[in-house]
Amino acid sequence: MGGWDDMIVEDTFCEAFDGIFTRMIVTADDVKTLRRAAYDATATPGTVIGRVEGGIESWLSESETPDQRPGAILQFWYGTSDLEKFEVELSYRIRQDILVKPFTSLFNASHDSEGFIDTMKHVGHCGDGYEWEEKLYGRDMIIVPIAIPDFKIERKIGYSKGIMGANLWYMCKNKQAVMEGGENAIKAMKSVSGVITPFDICSAASKPETNYPWIGPTTNHPYCPSLKKKLKDSMVPDQVNYIPEIVINGENMEKVKNAMKAGINALEAVDGVLMVSAGNYQGKLGDHKIYLKDLIN
Repeated sequence: MGGWDDMIVEDTFCEAFDGIFTRMIVTADDVKTLRRAAYDATATPGTVIGRVEGGIESWLSESETPDQRPGAILQFWYGTSDLEKFEVELSYRIRQDILVKPFTSLFNASHDSEGFIDTMKHVGHCGDGYEWEEKLYGRDMIIVPIAIPDFKIERKIGYSKGIMGANLWYMCKNKQAVMEGGENAIKAMKSVSGVITPFDICSAASKPETNYPWIGPTTNHPYCPSLKKKLKDSMVPDQVNYIPEIVINGENMEKVKNAMKAGINALEAVDGVLMVSAGNYQGKLGDHKIYLKDLIN
């Protein structure tokens, strides 16, 4: 494919909304443990069900981390302004996915923070009162005594407001385009600092309304290819057999738009990607509208 004339960019918009997020550095003695901690802590996107969601922003070398060990920058997001609930949900990810990995540590990596979370209440007290504080690496750290000594976490973790839930749908003719297109687009998006893709290649776009409210978001049925012949209101275009989604969260709107533009450029080069669209819910879902045509003009 050689240009915008080959791949259609639909004249539509995605909806995004405001959220709060933290930015942290996790470190470990070895890369294998680091990757397990980073992937486990960010594995379950949960904003749509009232939990936190996260992603790996970038990997860091030993020279880029406070304790001179391999590291990663992680972002964790929450879709409401309930800071107390965010602290609790965030602590579950830290305690169950990072603290339990051998020789891990966690540091604040926020900038321009609007406030700070005190990690003592929900993480530090995992030491059952035996935890203590030390000045390490020029930072105020909590030492949590555990069976493989010991987990270290910076006492104050900054949080800020950002943009979450922006998305691209790319409509594909074949399976190869689903995977190649998604991998290329996500790689391109990750070139924009301060951005994560919490679902990576997502196979289940949802909609705000549902027949089963106790479940929460359910399938966006007009865009399910397997229902095309069963529905009078199917929105699946001809030749399209797969409609993956990539969700984008970012520190600010400029970074989100730059990531979306990079993703569209990457998708344009993949054979079998027929169209790029987005989750347009007629303004029902998000406070912000990002028009795709504005990204490519």
